[in-house]
Amino acid sequence: MSKVTTKLQVTIPKKIATQYGIAPGTEIEWQPAGDAVRVAPSDGHAARGLPVEERLRLFDAATERQRLRESGQSRQPRDWTRADLYTRG
Repeated sequence: MSKVTTKLQVTIPKKIATQYGIAPGTEIEWQPAGDAVRVAPSDGHAARGLPVEERLRLFDAATERQRLRESGQSRQPRDWTRADLYTRG
């Protein structure tokens, strides 16, 4: 379940975003649907509509990330802290 933030932002669950091909930068549409709100990628492009080669590439990349996590290998250390994200100029 997602919550609406004070800035009226919501997080799309990863499983749903992956299933419908929603990635950072994807434009989505908010459509009234009676007593509900429908969210859809603006181009109507869903993951099941991706070419097989692209789906396999995404699957291989995810498999490699999972293999690295399970092997205990850490990512590159980042040069910022979480607090840096909230610093206002």
